[in-house]
Amino acid sequence: MVIEHSSRGERAYDIFSRLLKERIICINGPINDATSHVVVAQLLYLESENPSKPIHMYLNSPGGAVTAG
Repeated sequence: MVIEHSSRGERAYDIFSRLLKERIICINGPINDATSHVVVAQLLYLESENPSKPIHMYLNSPGGAVTAG
């Protein structure tokens, strides 16, 4: 949990939401259909927000299903 303080008060994020806000995607564990769907959705969201800004991806995976994405 990450807590941000601003003039409007406090806001709490889970760490992965906070990283996504900074255009960072983390993939942890095997690649399967569920993981693939989440990552594709995150990429599409970040692309729609700002197509010219870089997206950073960190991958920690032993591999997975080729058909998962």
